[in-house]
Amino acid sequence: MQYLEFEKPLAEIEGKAEELRAMARANSEADVSKEADALDRKAEALLKDLYKDLSAWRKCQVARHPDRPHCKDYIDTLFTEYTPLAGDRNFADDHAVMGGLARFNDQPVVVIGQEKGHDTKSRIERNFGMARPEGYRKAVRLMEMADRFGLPVITLVDTPGAYPGKGAEERGQSEAIARSTEKCLQIGVPLISVIIGEGGSGGAVAFATANKVAMLEHSVYSVITPEGCASILWKDADRARDAAEALRLTAQDLLKLGVVDKIIREPLGGAQRDRESTIAAVGDAITAMLKDLNEKSPDALVKARREKFLGMGARGLAA
Repeated sequence: MQYLEFEKPLAEIEGKAEELRAMARANSEADVSKEADALDRKAEALLKDLYKDLSAWRKCQVARHPDRPHCKDYIDTLFTEYTPLAGDRNFADDHAVMGGLARFNDQPVVVIGQEKGHDTKSRIERNFGMARPEGYRKAVRLMEMADRFGLPVITLVDTPGAYPGKGAEERGQSEAIARSTEKCLQIGVPLISVIIGEGGSGGAVAFATANKVAMLEHSVYSVITPEGCASILWKDADRARDAAEALRLTAQDLLKLGVVDKIIREPLGGAQRDRESTIAAVGDAITAMLKDLNEKSPDALVKARREKFLGMGARGLAA
């Protein structure tokens, strides 16, 4: 278990409890159960206190925790008969974006998501979840296929943003993001998006221009990373904490603003402390959202989706 910076006091208490239990395992005559149980209670109380009212910056840290379940974990657990589809039929296959045909609760769907990887090798292969143009063009291809065959689309968003490299820009990064966002608005099938970690910039919007958008309790969704925002506004990336507060990027803020439709509760201490229950909660949320949308006609789905996002702009101008 990796501990975040603000969790260091918790790490010390849980570490001491584990030391006592290791001592008991090594020496059967040592009775340390009372002391270990007392430390467990102290750790639980501290955990509740730490997560009672997380700041925006701390939520950013939790959203980026390497032990949170990633896109592949959700697909492996919630979907059956997953058949990955590769390539954009133009340049290459982008491993930061995974997607294909699957069944969700025995209903045929198309699932698309950004995958960050779980160790050094896979993170490099997945480019830390930062898609290149071919990743967005693959998503467009999959959405077009879903529209053709009347399959709902489920997207799982977890990216710090689109990849800003020279090659990506040369191959039309901004145009690919715009085309993916446009395709989200055009398809006449239910489109559901869940922000499972970071929802960064246009790289997230290109997957999350959906009929229903849900966020995990400690995920974040913003136009730019706090570090990038601080670098632009104050020429100082160390002011990321201030930027995080100003961006209003938490699920709670965005629900109030009407940007997202639902917050999915996480276990105490974040998704990384109980991956199984987090994945199950996301599955339940997708089931409920899909039930609301399945009965709507293609025209009604497209109209509702367009009005939803145009309405956000109107509210922003009024404010």
